[in-house]
Amino acid sequence: MTLHASCLMTWLVIAMCCATTTYAVVAAFAMPFFGKRSRNRNVGWASVSVLKPLCGTEPRLYENLETFCNQAHPCFQLLFGVSSPVDPAIGVVRRLQAAYPQCDIELVIDSRVHGSNLKVSNLINMAERARHDIIVLADSDIAVEPDYLDTVIAPLADPDTGVVTCLYRAQSVGGFWPRLGAMFINEWFAPSVRVAHAGGSRRFGFGATLALRRETLAGIGGFETLKDCLADDYWLAEHARTLGLNTVLSPVMVATDVIEPTFTTLWLRELRWLRTIRSVNPPGFASLVVTFTAPWLVIGALMLLGIENGEGGTVHAWMSGILWISTITGSFARILLHVRSARYSRSFWHDLPLVPLRDTLLALQWLAAVFGSHVVWRGARMAVVNRVTQPRTSIVEMSDRG
Repeated sequence: MTLHASCLMTWLVIAMCCATTTYAVVAAFAMPFFGKRSRNRNVGWASVSVLKPLCGTEPRLYENLETFCNQAHPCFQLLFGVSSPVDPAIGVVRRLQAAYPQCDIELVIDSRVHGSNLKVSNLINMAERARHDIIVLADSDIAVEPDYLDTVIAPLADPDTGVVTCLYRAQSVGGFWPRLGAMFINEWFAPSVRVAHAGGSRRFGFGATLALRRETLAGIGGFETLKDCLADDYWLAEHARTLGLNTVLSPVMVATDVIEPTFTTLWLRELRWLRTIRSVNPPGFASLVVTFTAPWLVIGALMLLGIENGEGGTVHAWMSGILWISTITGSFARILLHVRSARYSRSFWHDLPLVPLRDTLLALQWLAAVFGSHVVWRGARMAVVNRVTQPRTSIVEMSDRG
């Protein structure tokens, strides 16, 4: 390699280190402190059908589902769906029905399969029983506060809003690997979404919560449009956007459990997330390379050591100065991001030594996600390719119908 090429490569790596530091700073300030969330109180204007597809049991399934029975909203229907008559989640729903007779709780047991995405097949079967004009989809492993429905559906009063979605904070259930998995969500996924949102991006939709009007669902062709999609949550919101409707990120952050007990299960879950991102947004996936803070800080520190041990000169002085600023600023920003992502002070100190490991593991998963065409989801192997159908109704047609 020539001297010029070597110098160019050095400046390129320095630029990457600086970009990573910039991201860490923005991410640290984009994340809110847990517990300090604004609420929209313009509520009570519509009845809601909540659809929760279930598949098997989870360590805190009853407790998480129970939070939906304690909503302050005056009128809501809870629809739980399973595809097998022997699914162990059925017993959990029966317990809820017995414990909350005042709640409108219905269990749908339907084995019909409509496409490659079994969760969407479940939703298609459940949607036939939904009675209300507002539809809320929510994953089985999330827990919510009593004002969840009130706050989430409020933006739908605006006719220009198509889908309301929620970010989530993770809580580990178990030992070491769930702790790393919770950090994946709290210290990488959620901050990266916040940064994108602050930059004006609205191209997202998260399965933790998707709220929309029935007419919007009909306008995109119903859940049938998503039956062969891996990233069904993303494409639901994307189809609504193609109708000219907005996606709103709710101030609510729901709680989700991370339960993967082994390295293998955690790796497969997070690899699925990354390959899903690659499938729906290749440029965004490529840009994630600047979000792996700790590895870039190490690379910057090693380069700094090499430069300072080499021959001097104006160029080397500039390189050294930039790397010093980048490394120090990036280190403080990464710690601040950890502070702002930690729910309790105990978790901050408890998980602080895991930050370099978490960032390094993420970088390796990103490299693995560059290749491969399949993911593993609830034990089933699925192709990354999203076979989507375009919405069959335009926003003008929806307005004319209304």
